[in-house]
Amino acid sequence: MLAAFVDRSLALAAEGGPWTLLGLALATLASEDLACIAAGLLVAQGAISFPAATFACLVGILVGDVALVAAGRWLGARWLDRAPLRWFVTREGVDRAALWLSERGAILIFTTRFLPGTRLPTYVAAGLLRVPFARLALWLTLACALWTPLLVGAAAVFGDTARAWLQTWTAAAPGLVLGGLLVWLLVRVGLQAATWRGRRLLLSRWRRLVRWEFWPMWAVYPPVVLWITWLGLRVRCLTWFTAVNPGIDAGGGLVGESKSAILRALDPSGAVAPWALIAPGEASARRAALDAFLAARPAPFPVVLKPDVGERGGGVVIARDRAAAEAALAAAPGPLIAQAYVPGIEFGVFYVRLPSETRGRIFAITEKRTPTLTGDGIRNLETLILADDRAVCMADFFLRQFAARRDGVPAAGERIPLTDLGTHCRGSLFLDGAHHETPALLDEVERVSRVFQGFHFGRYDVRTPDAEAFRRGEFTVIELNGLTSEATSIYDPRHGPLHGWAVLCRQWHLAWRIARETRAAGARTLTAAETIRLARASRN
Repeated sequence: MLAAFVDRSLALAAEGGPWTLLGLALATLASEDLACIAAGLLVAQGAISFPAATFACLVGILVGDVALVAAGRWLGARWLDRAPLRWFVTREGVDRAALWLSERGAILIFTTRFLPGTRLPTYVAAGLLRVPFARLALWLTLACALWTPLLVGAAAVFGDTARAWLQTWTAAAPGLVLGGLLVWLLVRVGLQAATWRGRRLLLSRWRRLVRWEFWPMWAVYPPVVLWITWLGLRVRCLTWFTAVNPGIDAGGGLVGESKSAILRALDPSGAVAPWALIAPGEASARRAALDAFLAARPAPFPVVLKPDVGERGGGVVIARDRAAAEAALAAAPGPLIAQAYVPGIEFGVFYVRLPSETRGRIFAITEKRTPTLTGDGIRNLETLILADDRAVCMADFFLRQFAARRDGVPAAGERIPLTDLGTHCRGSLFLDGAHHETPALLDEVERVSRVFQGFHFGRYDVRTPDAEAFRRGEFTVIELNGLTSEATSIYDPRHGPLHGWAVLCRQWHLAWRIARETRAAGARTLTAAETIRLARASRN
């Protein structure tokens, strides 16, 4: 059926004459590269001639490019945040292209034709800057005159080769599809690999694909979910895990638990960083609550502001002055925790204790290292990020985070911290810190944990002056996560998925054993309906 459809489409294209050429020209307005590839495949099929296909695409591309320049010139910067411009370009991209144009001139117009992803913002920026149209048109025409026949010709050659190779096995249509995909892949990857920046971004994507620590949750957790389900079937209750920590709300820390309630329960230990809850309400009342907290501190800044209900570092801000603190306050109308910033290094300590045990244990320790770059007075921040062996793995994230600064050149010796938070999704490196465990550390973790009635299973995030102090049990608790916290040491780059899955399954088996005892002692388990409602509420 597909072969018949494609053959019929090609036949209609061959019969279409001028209409086929007009269709190709219009198709470039949707996707220039795909339109050129389609034209090349039609050439390979003998539907139209190479000069005609190239000319149609060239005209369509030029019209589209000029339209973008005109949009920037006539609509102005205020339209960047409105439809239809905001559908295609971002203000950040246009601002950056404008900087390039001011530094490198119209030659940039020529080179962007060979760098997919940079064209739209550059052409709009050229219109905003009112680059002389005659010179602009010359560069656009020269670039299209080189680019278009190359892409159409490549599609014709590779498309015909793929079709001929597969024709022995099947109809022509799959060959044409494969040829188109092959050309598209070669164009996209090949052009990106032609520059150092492109090669580093390709390396970034490759590492995120092959390294377990960067896998998305949907790739990490299927084996673990199967294990959790099996454990539930053994006790004929699929929500057994919600009884693990009777002292923590929201199913023992399943999702949506109150961080302030947890900190309040730990406060008697004296190990918690000073904090205050800023309740929802009038802006003036919230500012007053923040001011009261800051006034009680010898050194009010920096201060950490984070949602009372949050996941994986979402919404956490380290404010270094009053303006930043008030901006964070205004951006988060819900319950917010203000907490004193604790300097030093950060660790994650996963603690477990069965109710029947007189003493708990440390299940895992994670050493968290925040990435830092050092300027050389020559390279800009973007180049430093891409050149760094660790930072390049999170290049897309860091380039977005530092969009306003990435073209600046840090001074020689200047240190640039890429993140202040010990959160993996924000770029921190997680290392297996099991070798830091000492009896003194366990004693202090046990002392703090026993203050919290109904807590048996979870991960502390702590700050300490240095590793030696940590091993002596000298640390400050900044957060405690319950049931769904992870033994984050599994994300050490030295570990792979098999190790990670094994640790996570052991972790959940311990939770199962704890829940079996707490349920026997009368702890309540959430029903399936309550668990579903809790999960839905956390997404709202």
